Amino acid sequence: MGFADDHLVPLVDTGLGNSAYLVDLGDGRALAVDAGRDLRPLRAEAGRRGLTVAYAADTHLHADFLTGALQLAADDGSTVLASAAGRRAFPHTALADGDEVDLGGLTLRALATPGHTDEHLSFVLLDGTRELGVFTGGSLIVGSAARTDLLGADRTEELARAQYRSLRRLSHLPDATAVWPTHGAGSFCSAPPGAERTTTIGAQKRANALLAAPDEDTFVRQLLGSLGSHPTYFDRLAEINRRGPEVLAAAPSLPALSAAAVRTLLGEGAQLVDVRPMRDFAAGHVPGAVSNPLRAQFATWLGWLLPDDTPLVFVTAPGQNLAELTWQALKIGYERLAGHLDMQAWTSDGGALDTVELLTADDIGNRPVLDVRQHSERVAGHIPDALGIELGDLSARTGEVPSGALVHCAHGERAMTAASLLQRAGHRGVAVLSGGPDDWAEATGRPLREGA
Repeated sequence: MGFADDHLVPLVDTGLGNSAYLVDLGDGRALAVDAGRDLRPLRAEAGRRGLTVAYAADTHLHADFLTGALQLAADDGSTVLASAAGRRAFPHTALADGDEVDLGGLTLRALATPGHTDEHLSFVLLDGTRELGVFTGGSLIVGSAARTDLLGADRTEELARAQYRSLRRLSHLPDATAVWPTHGAGSFCSAPPGAERTTTIGAQKRANALLAAPDEDTFVRQLLGSLGSHPTYFDRLAEINRRGPEVLAAAPSLPALSAAAVRTLLGEGAQLVDVRPMRDFAAGHVPGAVSNPLRAQFATWLGWLLPDDTPLVFVTAPGQNLAELTWQALKIGYERLAGHLDMQAWTSDGGALDTVELLTADDIGNRPVLDVRQHSERVAGHIPDALGIELGDLSARTGEVPSGALVHCAHGERAMTAASLLQRAGHRGVAVLSGGPDDWAEATGRPLREGA
């Protein structure tokens, strides 16, 4: 058993595609790295091991979730460790390149690795002079490096060149050094698909195409060529993390609302988000509601499609986990949570309903087809002649969608969200494919088309 097996616990948020880490320091204290605002998994693991979090380190100003470091400082007295260059507006131990923190037997050494962000640090964990591993945040990740376009198009290439130098610096660590990234599969920070979330320096030298790039210009072309779209909420969270998210005394409750109260809230500008399973939404939903089923990816689509400055009302089914719903919203900075409406309360009050037709691949006929998957998914194989508009872009492009379109994604959830956006924009006769393009290919006997 190695150090990681005994003392390091990755805490994976599969919805956001990120990992936080809890390091057992061996004396009842722990180090947390890149902990998010939803601290429930970390607290459960720390409690199971009888640990108090003494240190909370952030590798960079995160754009895809709010940091939990301030909450740990408030609740556990944790010392926050972060880059001096980040100019954070709250108490922390400000670290520069080469600075070391004595963890009581182990040492944490800061390495400046800009690229994903300007102030990015990686943290090498040392036992004496031996490198146990390195927390690489959004620098070196499994099979790639994190995106460099979050500070604007005018900075993207500059940061990509900084990322090249940072990865080369990390590659000089011993091959056996464990690599513990924050971003992984499922993240919109350019992580490729795959099951592996941790690796070693040596493994990345052998398998990471970016580390194999023969020169800086080739690296930049490869990295920038891999960048897809990213959720719009990424544009605002880094500054909130710099200022410091609000420390919560407790998770806010999500009160039950009557149909009358919801009508009042909607009249005042609130937004309605239906978190029930897609088939429930198809069978009957409040007109104007946006479908976003409560699942691992809920926070991503909430942040991509809904404003953070208006009250949100959630339509729920009996038995859905309201605490999970609340924390998914809170971890990306959505705090104006007005409450939840049980669908039964709406129908019992005589509320109007809309429906969405749910079709199988055998029932498509000659309908125009709208593909709302990500560009990379579409390039891998799509229904010929299907119109491609990513779900994140659809609200601004509903006028391009033909009447009576059949919407599809890979399974159906994103397609139902798209159908709800089209209905809200005035489209009628919208249908959703239950399944994805592979189901269409099997039903029709026709091949998918590759490329854009």
